[in-house]
Amino acid sequence: MRASLNVLAGASTAVQLVSANAHAQNEPQDSAVQNGPRFTPCSPSTFEPILAEVASGSTVNLTLTVSANGNFTDPTPGGNPANGGNPYSVAALPATCVAKFTVPSSDSSSFDFALFLPDEWNNRFMATGNGGFGGFIAWPDMARYSHYGFAAMSTNTGHYSSAFDASWGLNHPESQRDWGYRAMHRSTVISKQLIRAYYGNESQFNYYSGCSTGGRQGLKEVTMFPEDFDGVVVGAPAWWTTHLQPWSYQIGIANLNADSPSHVSNNLFTAVVDEIVRQCDPQDGVADGIVTDPYSCHFVPEPLLCNGTAGSTNSNSCLTPPQLGTLYKVLNDWVDVNQTFVFPRLALGANPSSLAGVTDQPSQIGLTYLENFLLNNTDYDYHDFSYNVVQLADQIDPGQANASYEVEAFRAKGGKLLHYHGLSDPLISTGSSTYYHSQVQQSLASQGLPIDDFYRLFLIPGMQHCAGTAQGAPWYIAAPNQEVDGAVYSVPGSMDAKHDVTRAIMTWTENGNAPDYIVGTKYNNDNVTNGMQVQRPICAYPQQPVYSGSGNVSLPENWSCRGLS
Repeated sequence: MRASLNVLAGASTAVQLVSANAHAQNEPQDSAVQNGPRFTPCSPSTFEPILAEVASGSTVNLTLTVSANGNFTDPTPGGNPANGGNPYSVAALPATCVAKFTVPSSDSSSFDFALFLPDEWNNRFMATGNGGFGGFIAWPDMARYSHYGFAAMSTNTGHYSSAFDASWGLNHPESQRDWGYRAMHRSTVISKQLIRAYYGNESQFNYYSGCSTGGRQGLKEVTMFPEDFDGVVVGAPAWWTTHLQPWSYQIGIANLNADSPSHVSNNLFTAVVDEIVRQCDPQDGVADGIVTDPYSCHFVPEPLLCNGTAGSTNSNSCLTPPQLGTLYKVLNDWVDVNQTFVFPRLALGANPSSLAGVTDQPSQIGLTYLENFLLNNTDYDYHDFSYNVVQLADQIDPGQANASYEVEAFRAKGGKLLHYHGLSDPLISTGSSTYYHSQVQQSLASQGLPIDDFYRLFLIPGMQHCAGTAQGAPWYIAAPNQEVDGAVYSVPGSMDAKHDVTRAIMTWTENGNAPDYIVGTKYNNDNVTNGMQVQRPICAYPQQPVYSGSGNVSLPENWSCRGLS
């Protein structure tokens, strides 16, 4: 029988928030299950027999014991491309065994994965994901999860590269499959066996957490391998790769070239976002620079038009009619042949310059997908781009990267899915997450099945891609890829299931307490030592945070989650 983690109970059916201080005495215990003395050494001899049995031809590349409060540096030759070519170093680790492995996945491909195996194990396994097309071991995320007591795993998905580099996939479908799904699944299956060999016990609960490509990997696990995990956290998932990447490319094309009268500069995009915030911010009852519900805002761009005075048409603060035409293309859904919906627009408040702020070529991340995954042509000319590219991508689905809506098996086994996305994400449209949620809900409803009992979506006002904010919004929930100065792990000052997404998924999975909201935190200058700036509830979709009308707007108890009226 599985042991239950002693964590804070989830939200009640009431949506009125209570003070975070009320939860302090009920903070979760990270190493709630005592595993006893270690009977196996942190050495190749512990792992090699298991690898020989479950993954023939695999090798143990590294075993290393790190003492309590010790440091570890990534041994990848030549550094880590996801860290600018520099090795990752993680500090202040708990006492941990570090192990790294290489596993063949086909006659022409292989993948690496690594484990952090803490001495004070909580009898749980946590896998974490990647970003973009990058191939890397996510040592920082593994380090954070080891502080909870998890045996933590990350895979390089079959290669080493930066997030915007897919050159490794050129004419290499086996490596594409590793990135698409295979490396994560096989690393997970093998990791569970290695964990049992090391600790002498199986993990009692198995979790996954990832953002961006990591979010896509999580949804692939839920839909393709539902037995792998009990609780899954996915952020800003790039789940619809065959539409997302052509959309990224198409947005860049809309704003070419730099010398065109219709070109919108990065400075102008900043002015556009400022005007969006001015128009859309006050709707939640508080004018604080945070756009809480961009989809309910009717944005009128005409106030940005230049007034025709001398020099105004070459301004960084106003738009000409041709530039307004470009803005219309960038800020609307992509609808193409026969009014076919292709991909949703960026939410109002997200800065389009990350994808559209180009000069002579469309966005790099879209281009590298087309050249190296889809077309196998590194001399692709953007003038040849059309909707046919999307149709070809759907037909091939390189690497089988797209996630389906087939969540029934995961739901039936009792799995829990916690999905979040920043409403100011400039790289992956937040609307792709609401679209996915809607498609799953429609599929379940046709079978007479509910969705909220196992799958909840949280939209985070003001948060950019996976982390950070340009609006002073409370974005930090201790999710993957999220870092603030002074936080080794979790949410300092609020280490409970109301504020920490990892504890929230554990509480839901193991105790059955589903989160109605998660409180987001913003520290002053994103530094814990500078104190709390603001906390606010992030409500389960489609509910939204609404100010009570009295009290400090920076305190979560003065907000509530309300449904659509």
